[in-house]
Amino acid sequence: MSKAEIRSPLPGTFYRKPAPDSPAFKQDGDAVAASDVIGLIEVMKSFHEIQAGVDGQAVTFLAEDGDAVMAGQVLAEVEQ
Repeated sequence: MSKAEIRSPLPGTFYRKPAPDSPAFKQDGDAVAASDVIGLIEVMKSFHEIQAGVDGQAVTFLAEDGDAVMAGQVLAEVEQ
């Protein structure tokens, strides 16, 4: 099985859920479709949806909710 990386397109703060009291978009081990939103990047109070970009059987997050991330940083890996 190969793994695809989901990278941050922007520097900012990574959030795994749409709001503090909401469930995460995806959990470790969940299947994903290319169009699925897996998180948000906040840059100066503006939120940008991060889509998986690939179909896969299981996602593994490398960035935690609330982590500061850099552009190009791997947020998650997807088993294909």
